[in-house]
Amino acid sequence: MRVPDRDAMVRRMLEQTPPTVPPDLYPEAVRRGIRMLRRGTATRRVLWLALLAAALAFVIWASVARPWVEPPSTTTPPVSDW
Repeated sequence: MRVPDRDAMVRRMLEQTPPTVPPDLYPEAVRRGIRMLRRGTATRRVLWLALLAAALAFVIWASVARPWVEPPSTTTPPVSDW
């Protein structure tokens, strides 16, 4: 579309009366917005609880398994002085 045609189309659109807005649009938008905020809050809480549970499970596992300790030797060292 050429620039003069586009300008003329925009001018025609601006000269028209704007379409009417349904009267129940605002309350519906507010209701949906509140629901979206509640879902976001609930999602964040669930994710924080999952992170806390994972950290707690790791701490419990690490305290029981003690992965930083060397496992005991399964063979005896050679005896050289007899």
